[in-house]
Parts: sequence; structure tokens; C-alpha cells
Amino acid sequence: MIPVHRLAFGAGLLALALRAAASSDTFVDTLKDGSLGVGYMATYERGPYRGGSPREGDQTFLYLYEGERAYLHATRMGLKYKAEDWRFDAFISYRFEGFNIDKVPSSLAGGPAREPGFDAGVSVRRRFAWGTPYVELLHDVSQASDGSEARVGYWYEWQRGALTLRPHLMLAWRNARLNDFYYSSADYRPGAGVDLQAMLHATYALDESWRLLAGAGVTRRSAAVADSPVVQGAWQPAFFLGFLYDFGPKQARYAPDGKPLIVKVLYGNSSDCDMLSIMKLSCTSTHTVDNTDIAALHVGRRLVERPFGWPVELAGFLGAQRHLEKDFQDDFWSMTAFVKPYFYGFPWDKYVRTRFGWGWGLSYAEQIPFSELRDQAKHNQGNWKLSMYSDPSIDFRVARDTYVGIGISHRSGMFGWSQLFGNVNGGSNNIYLSLETAF
Repeated sequence: MIPVHRLAFGAGLLALALRAAASSDTFVDTLKDGSLGVGYMATYERGPYRGGSPREGDQTFLYLYEGERAYLHATRMGLKYKAEDWRFDAFISYRFEGFNIDKVPSSLAGGPAREPGFDAGVSVRRRFAWGTPYVELLHDVSQASDGSEARVGYWYEWQRGALTLRPHLMLAWRNARLNDFYYSSADYRPGAGVDLQAMLHATYALDESWRLLAGAGVTRRSAAVADSPVVQGAWQPAFFLGFLYDFGPKQARYAPDGKPLIVKVLYGNSSDCDMLSIMKLSCTSTHTVDNTDIAALHVGRRLVERPFGWPVELAGFLGAQRHLEKDFQDDFWSMTAFVKPYFYGFPWDKYVRTRFGWGWGLSYAEQIPFSELRDQAKHNQGNWKLSMYSDPSIDFRVARDTYVGIGISHRSGMFGWSQLFGNVNGGSNNIYLSLETAF
């Protein structure tokens, strides 16, 4: 149990914060290799556009994984290589700029949405006693802006007890395509320019697993961008406050021997019922509006087994799902990454081992599923390729480490609250049958 006075003290120290995506990588070195973390973050910042919200709030769930060679840091995933004090990264990261069709500022009314995009990037950093400088190169690969950016930055880490502070400075050169896409008007194009950022990141360890995350900072847009008639000023302050639960210590303590490979195949039918109604068995119909299906392969590892002797397991999964859209549109792929806790302490377990699991993570689709297009169009709302992924299921063991099950493959936004998920409120459900085994 976390003492109340420690929680209050930590929250007081970390009352100011900055959006994670503003830095090169807020979560670098947050977890040890082999660790998994989940959390939540709320952001508050000054909106960049005239006629838009003068102050914008945003929130999202955090999913972090730190491997020896690969990582997932909430809005960035990549490969890394370390050599003494050097580190080299190749990554894909989400760009928090722009707006979708549900958030068009009045200064850009009538124009197309200028959606956030995904950048491919490389970085190199070198740790010294006096701090860590780095260089990054990024280019849009989502066919949003087709723009590029070069960053040079520096951060220094200071630690005192449970509190860690990381001052950070960054200079970013943005080319004309990038600035013009997000900040041009009908008669003005800003062209290339240099932005400056100064920020302070902080973490406070409440115990071996719980941490508060926070920071505060400001971005100074280039004069070319600040002079745009659609921009409401050069200075853009921002704050964030969040928390993170690090499974690392418990993974080391309760990791199963050998960490078996889990393989799960499933096939599902689209359902017009909402997820909670399906879980309560009050609505279980399929193919009532359209007859689209999914087929999927999920591969994972069991990470935590019976912590504190409880009948609980935790696994992490990566998945590939094929969306079978029949005559509505072309078939396509989506990718999932999620963590899934299981509970199996039912009274009849000695007769039939039964598990209830509920996975949470991310889904990225090559195109929007037809059922999402249809439902969002009814409300004149937009769609988003990146969504939250949820996977509740109940499984029955038929042989050692082999289960048959029924579950729901669910994609959705975050009730319109998160820019990461396009401020989308809505999604899609598929009720599936599955077979899972471990090797």
C-alpha cells in the first residue's frame, strides 16, 4: 500500500508537466531491459491555431516495453544498439501536430484536415559525465506532410532519492513541406524554419513499481510559422502529468521458467453489439449489418506468473490480423501490440481449468474497417487507423498449455479524448473463437 503522504508529496513535486512527444524520447532509459510498463498521461497545452481551442487537453494510456534490441515507448517504437556510452536508434514515431475533421479550427474552415502523421527516424546519442547530446533525423512516412526534420538536443539527468529530474534543450530544423502542411493558409506559406524547445522532465518513484511522470516546458516556433495568419502565437507552453506501473521487478521475481512462446489463432465475425453488452451476454449477434470477418495470429510470452501466490498471469502479445471485408472493400491487414492479464481461480478449476483474460493495447490498420466507416459516417465523425485494442476472452484448457476460447477483438478510440487515437469516439467488434498453445 502506498502511503498517502508520499503520494501527496510526489504529486506536489510533479504538478507541472510537458507532452511526451515534444522531446526526442521522454521514456528513454525509463525501464530496464526486459521490462514492461503501463500507465496513463494527461496533457494540457496552448493550442497552435487561431479559431481553435486556446487551450487543449489530451490524454492517453501508456504502453512501454524495453527489450535488449527493440522497444515500445508509448508513441515511439524502434530498434536500438548500444556500445559503451553510445546508443543508435532506428524508429517510427507519432507526430502530435495538426487536427482531424472533427477538430477543424475556424481559421481553416472549409479546408482539408491536416492530420498528425508518423515519422521514420534515426538517432545517435552519446552519454558524458556532463550530460547527453543527441542528433535525430525524421521524415514523414504516413503520406501526411511528406516533410522532414533534423533535431539537435541535450539532456542532463539529476537524481536525489526517489526524485529524478531531466532538463532538456532541443533545436529543430523543419523543412518547408512540414511547416507548410501544418501552418500554411490560402495565401501564406511559412517555408522552412527552426523551432526551439526547453523543458523539464521528472519522475518520482513511489515504490519499486509505481512512478509519477511529469514535466513542463515551452516551444518557440520559428518566425515563419509564427507569422502565419492561422497561428495564434510563437510560444506554445505545455504540461503533462501521469503515472506508470513498471512490471520489471515483479517480472524478474515471478517470471516463469523458460518463458514459453504462446501462439494463438482465431477467427471472428463482425458484431453490431457493443463490447460490454457482448461480455454480459445481453447481445451476441453477428453479421446483422454486414458480414465482414477477421482471421488473426497472436504470438506472445508469459511475463509474470502467480505474483504473491495469486492465481494471476500476465502475458505480452504481438498480432497480425487479416480483415476480410467481402464485397464492401478490399481485404487488408492490421497489427496489434497488447498486454493481457489472466485470472484462473475459479471453483471448478480442478475439473476444467478456466481463464478470464482482458488484453489492452494498440491496433494499427492499413485502412479503416468497413464497420467503423459505416458507424462513424452515421454521426458525421472521422476515423483513425491507430486505435486502442481490447481483447476480453474466456478460455478452457483441453490439454497441457492448450486452450480453446471465445473472445472479442475490439478497436476503438478513447471516447474522443485522445489525439493519439484521432479524437475518435467509436469502433468495431468481432466475436471470435480461438485455439491457443505454448511451446
